[in-house]
Amino acid sequence: MLEGLPPNNAAFLMRLRCADSTTAQRVADIIVETFDPAETAASAFEETGDRPDVEGPWLVEAYFGTAPDEAQVRDLVSLAAGAELAAEAEFGRVAKTDWVAASLAGIAPVRAGRFLLHGEHDRAIVQSNDLAIEIEAALAFGTGHHGTTRGCLIFLDAIAKRRRARKILDVGTGTGVLAIAAAKAFRRPVAAGDVDPVAVATAMVNAARNGAGSFVHIVQARGLDHPALRGDYDLITANILAAPLRRLAPALAKALLPEGEIILSGLLDRDVPGIISTYRTQHLRLVARLDIDGWATLLMRR
Repeated sequence: MLEGLPPNNAAFLMRLRCADSTTAQRVADIIVETFDPAETAASAFEETGDRPDVEGPWLVEAYFGTAPDEAQVRDLVSLAAGAELAAEAEFGRVAKTDWVAASLAGIAPVRAGRFLLHGEHDRAIVQSNDLAIEIEAALAFGTGHHGTTRGCLIFLDAIAKRRRARKILDVGTGTGVLAIAAAKAFRRPVAAGDVDPVAVATAMVNAARNGAGSFVHIVQARGLDHPALRGDYDLITANILAAPLRRLAPALAKALLPEGEIILSGLLDRDVPGIISTYRTQHLRLVARLDIDGWATLLMRR
């Protein structure tokens, strides 16, 4: 999933105040999942005001490279939070400096099991037993904060505690966070691919920054349609969306070794029954499920 890249020349902004973090995150997530991630980004954060000890309202900010269809955005907000709140969404233009400030504000460190995702400015908080992944601030907007990414990282950490994966594949690598995490946890080669050339370039930079450049091999590909991705794997991660996960089910199942495990994410609750059914036809069964901020992550094996 192409998560964490700032929109190109972001010039348009939607702001919405929500009463709680769950609602705000649902709104941000549905915007991120609907629009082209190379042109759109969204973040949810708390407004603490003068009383940091008291939970304040939550603000959602969505940035767009081109003028959004306001009615479409309101419809999405309505699906996530209701029509009354959708009517309160505010739209306007934004200066580039506002985008930079928002990007920096949106990348607080994120822990998921032993993994710690952080920016350069938070290196001091890394502990000796952390599996730390540093993402450049300008490229990390939302990365790791999304429930799908955190769910995948938690499952990766759990698997690494009980076995050593030998051949690993990350489909739809985005900014490369999951591929880097797998390389750090298992110290084994990780094949990764993404359909977006910007994502591929970003993932390469992030892998090198984190000392994983010799382990993570990233190519531009749609699904597994690249010679470098063909093979047999005992661990596969695919943090994309329900539709491509259904389409890729036969190819992913074919690439999975008999003793292998696959982590699937990018799923809303309504998507889960269909995905489980689709992968059951490929002789894969559900082992565990994580739900974070309205998004489901599934661990499946034969």
